[in-house]
Amino acid sequence: MIKVSVMYPYEPGVRFDHGYYRDKHMPLVQALLGDSCTYYTIDKGLAGGEPGSTPTYIGACHIFSASIELFQAGMGRHGAEILADIPNYTDIRPVIQVSEVVVGHPDRPIL
Repeated sequence: MIKVSVMYPYEPGVRFDHGYYRDKHMPLVQALLGDSCTYYTIDKGLAGGEPGSTPTYIGACHIFSASIELFQAGMGRHGAEILADIPNYTDIRPVIQVSEVVVGHPDRPIL
């Protein structure tokens, strides 16, 4: 199983609409990717490591897929539509990382 992390760095004055991201964008991603997205999680940044500090990332999602090939195939078919929706919720350029899931959640076995 792989995890695609899409993280939005926090900077003063950035725009990030958490409601739109949660209620519109990520359900759109799930619908378009279908089987290429086993499930996803969303993070809302609250703070950094020091008390009272700003978060490193204002928001993030983590998309889980059975394989990198399956995920890339889904993005190949629908990536343009997914990317076109980004201006509806943010002006931040995301940081993306693809990882192999080595240890997973007990309710979500690694495929």
